[in-house]
Amino acid sequence: MVAKPPLSILPLPNILRSLAVTTISSSPLLLTPSLAIMRLLANSNNALLNPDRNPLLGAFIKSTFYAQFCAGETAAEVRGTIARLKGLGFSGVILCYAKEVVMTASEANDLTSRGAAAAPLEGEALDELVKREIGPWAEGSLETVRLASEGDYVALKFSGAGQQTLRALSERLPPPAALATAMDEICTLAAARGVRLFLDAEQQAVQHGIDDWTLMYMRKYNKPSTSSRSAAAAAAKAVIYGTYQTYLKASPAVVAAHLHAAEREGFTLGLKLVRGAYLGSDPRHLIHDTKADTDACFDGIAEALLQRKWTGPLAAFAPPSIHKDKNEADASAPTMPPVEMVLASHSADSVRKARAVLDAGLARTEVAFAQLQGMADEVSCAIIAPTTTTTTTTTSSESKALTGMGMGTGMLSSKPKAYKYLVWGSTGECMKYLLRRAHENRDAVQRTRDGRDAMRAELVRRVKAFFGLA
Repeated sequence: MVAKPPLSILPLPNILRSLAVTTISSSPLLLTPSLAIMRLLANSNNALLNPDRNPLLGAFIKSTFYAQFCAGETAAEVRGTIARLKGLGFSGVILCYAKEVVMTASEANDLTSRGAAAAPLEGEALDELVKREIGPWAEGSLETVRLASEGDYVALKFSGAGQQTLRALSERLPPPAALATAMDEICTLAAARGVRLFLDAEQQAVQHGIDDWTLMYMRKYNKPSTSSRSAAAAAAKAVIYGTYQTYLKASPAVVAAHLHAAEREGFTLGLKLVRGAYLGSDPRHLIHDTKADTDACFDGIAEALLQRKWTGPLAAFAPPSIHKDKNEADASAPTMPPVEMVLASHSADSVRKARAVLDAGLARTEVAFAQLQGMADEVSCAIIAPTTTTTTTTTSSESKALTGMGMGTGMLSSKPKAYKYLVWGSTGECMKYLLRRAHENRDAVQRTRDGRDAMRAELVRRVKAFFGLA
């Protein structure tokens, strides 16, 4: 029996739309004006440039870029998108409400420098702010948890909760009372439904505060529960996952600090490992000097956490007892606290390296793989593609991905879990997210070209098959 190539599972409209988007993203001539237009749409207050208020503009964006990267505007649309993805073979989804704030460098500096001088709000002013900012974010987040199914993930962006939340994060203060109440409601609902929560990383102006809150909620919710209505939720040790951006030079130290806290305080560390999405706005000196350094950091931390060993970038942060007893300890015994991890990567090479650890039987950590909806489909489909002991018919780009991940021939030791990250919300609410995706495609030109070539090859294969030329 001959297995179909991985991209054959995608519907033809997805192939055509992906080919169009990656063609634009891999061409400087086309991408530069496209980015300028998207930046204008994402930040303009003009009604004519607001996709939610201009029906013609909204219809165009929704049928192109929005359809490529987003889940839908309504609950029915979102559920339909999720059902289609699970029907393709994905284990589940990572769902995120699109409302967020992306600050310019000057806005971030202003927030940091003037936050302490701002007078605290109270009375009617505070009530109005909660009603206008935190309330809608909380309801959107709760609805997102309701849309997710048991085993899915929901990603939360604190910046969407407004200026009071941003100020608290920038000053590393506890969550505002209204936000704390909302978060407890969100976390309790997620735990009851067997849904895991990602606290997404954001810009460095607020990231230290997010790290503080991440640990606070892990301490509270990442322990076994006996009160959950869901058996899966009761068994799960991690409800809260932090997001760790390995393009930051400090990421090994942050991961290590959270590991030490988990070991010391007895909770499971939930961890989503990413390369990073704020290259255009984070201070450059905080970021690794080269892409190779970022890749090495991501792969090294992933391998260390998979094996629960203080190796690679984490070696320098190992507890003193590890260094003292390393010659006497059982080499196969984990030396870290329990970890549950999602590797969010569009790199076939990073997936291959993680799969090598899994297939060698060396992994001591529960792991899943994730890619953004509309991106790196050649990697995602290769992860979930059924394997066979006979020859497979694949395109050159897919063969490279499959072989590189150890999936080209033979049977895998176990089927990996793969998820797609989706945002939902109105077209206007999703514009800042779409702009970041466009920047990401620009900054990863070779990967975008690989995706374009894979889609083009799959389209050619289908045309040949239609005419009996395959």
